[in-house]
Amino acid sequence: MSIIRSLYVFFKEWMSYLMSFLSLFFKSSKDIKLENIALRSQLARYQQRFEKQQLPKPTPTPAFRQLWVILSKYLVNWKSHLILVKPETVIKWHRSAFKLHWRRKSNKPGRPRISPETIKLIKRVHHDNPLLSPEKIHEKLQLLGIEKPPAPNTIAKYIPGTRKPPTEKQIQSWKTFLKNHQSVTWATDFFTIPTLTFNILYVLVIIDHRTRKIISFGVTYNPTAEWTIQQFRNATPFGEAPKYLIHDNDPIFRSKAFQRFLSSPGITTKRTAYRSPWQNAYAERVIGTIKRELLDQIIPLNQLHLHKILHEYIKDYYNTNRTHQGLEGKTPIPSPVYLPTKAAETKLETTPVLNGLYHTYKKVA
Repeated sequence: MSIIRSLYVFFKEWMSYLMSFLSLFFKSSKDIKLENIALRSQLARYQQRFEKQQLPKPTPTPAFRQLWVILSKYLVNWKSHLILVKPETVIKWHRSAFKLHWRRKSNKPGRPRISPETIKLIKRVHHDNPLLSPEKIHEKLQLLGIEKPPAPNTIAKYIPGTRKPPTEKQIQSWKTFLKNHQSVTWATDFFTIPTLTFNILYVLVIIDHRTRKIISFGVTYNPTAEWTIQQFRNATPFGEAPKYLIHDNDPIFRSKAFQRFLSSPGITTKRTAYRSPWQNAYAERVIGTIKRELLDQIIPLNQLHLHKILHEYIKDYYNTNRTHQGLEGKTPIPSPVYLPTKAAETKLETTPVLNGLYHTYKKVA
């Protein structure tokens, strides 16, 4: 909007100059001389006040500069009519305009620029395949039937990162890492819940990425590094440990004692970035599920009560009977496979969980 406004002011000023010039053709010589005397008297008064520093120095506008550059070529003794600026300034304006004109005239056309759509396509292919060189991207565009694909050197301009060895972040994003190592990755996190007497209980959850099974959990009033280590000892009997463990920046997880414990069985920790809960999505999701499906319905009385209801929910419902979209409608611990039957012929055996908060079902003959 500022550019449009500037252009509007520029053309408006030039139109005022043009109208003043055209009005001279319809005036007699006598009127022009009298008008000249009137204007000069006003100009002399302005010059007098300007020299006494009673008026600020005006700033020449672009239209005013262009007008005086033109007048300097056709008006005799134009220098004697200058008041606001020096003659050297008008000459400088003219040289600056000439340099700009010559620069535009001297620009070589060169190769035509590639379209924004082509640039977008190049960046998309590079984003999906960060290891491909510009030459390989050029060949891929040819293979896709793209008309006149840019040369490899042109492609390299829009993917400058390929001129250096690709970083680990370029090769494998966080999402790709989780997908490729899902079968050997666990995640862990804490969450809190108030008791009936407003004491705060801390719950530790450990979940398997591949099966979505809650491996273990623990409840305490005062979580420490030693307590957390013991929970992981209980969750990894007989060397059953993951290759990677994802956790956030909790001081307990970052402590030297906890990190030293994990390194002994060969567990590599993957710490999430600050304020990035999405990087520990499975742990965050299971905590949200526990809160919505259990803790929003029950008020725990104390540590023992919370441990009991969590144990029943996880053992008798979450791991064995709750289906997951990420598992294609299956359960973390595989359920029995039944022969298909019609609804009218199906008989179910119902078992209440958590005093009827949930129910599990088995097919009976």
